[in-house]
Amino acid sequence: MRMPEAGTADTPGRESFGSRLGRAMAERGPLCVGIDPHPALLQQWGLADDVAGLERFSRTVLDAVAPLAAAVKPQVALYERHGSAGMAVLERTLAASTEAGVLSIADAKRGDIGSTMAAYADAWLRDGSALAADSVTLSPYLGFESLRPALDLAAQSGRGVFVLALTSNPEGASVQHVGGADSVARRIVRAAATENQRYAGDLGSVGLVVGATVGTALADLDLDLAAVRGPILAPGLGAQGATAADLRRTFGDAYGQVLGTSSRDILAAGPEPAALKEAARRTLDALLAA
Repeated sequence: MRMPEAGTADTPGRESFGSRLGRAMAERGPLCVGIDPHPALLQQWGLADDVAGLERFSRTVLDAVAPLAAAVKPQVALYERHGSAGMAVLERTLAASTEAGVLSIADAKRGDIGSTMAAYADAWLRDGSALAADSVTLSPYLGFESLRPALDLAAQSGRGVFVLALTSNPEGASVQHVGGADSVARRIVRAAATENQRYAGDLGSVGLVVGATVGTALADLDLDLAAVRGPILAPGLGAQGATAADLRRTFGDAYGQVLGTSSRDILAAGPEPAALKEAARRTLDALLAA
């Protein structure tokens, strides 16, 4: 495994993503709200499944939850399905999150090799890119080192990445659990921990995606997430069945690094902003109480 380049996280005048996220979690709490404009949700809100509905949905969610969430996570595929006009809405949503003072996680799950991976990194992590987010989700299943262009550009630009490590869908185990004592998931976790050595402070900028409903998988695979020293994006809170108490039990000593992520459970409270805000508040209170 290639070691990260020393010092690349300390670009003059740049605060790392991990530092910014750690401060946001300390000040607001560990809540991430997914902005997922599913067709069914648009219909439930009385909005058309078109670009206008997409824009109204996105801004309503963002305006309602920005004061409470450490981060928001737009699901890229649900904008992409509307073509270039949908991606333009995503661009405006990412820009609006910056204006609202809430960190953004582009849930794009990108992963490739060579110049193609460099192009993905350029799109999501480069200063001046219309799609630039504070962080992006990545898929490491062409090898963790295939992510190098994104890892290095994130460090240089003060942004972050969340690498898929242990997902809770049934099919995930057929890849992530392979290898026994040296499982694929364990190698990803170990690589992320190594990568975070380039970052000072309590929280590095290379995070992991670990499903909130993975149950005993962390113990079964002997994964030490606390040693990663990076944020853990834990989707599945609420509608997918996980509670804040479940997250506390599942993540144990690493719970302080966990960004509990809720999408449908909060979004179903819309379209009234006050109801969305109240749903986000309930979820945040449960995370803090745990």
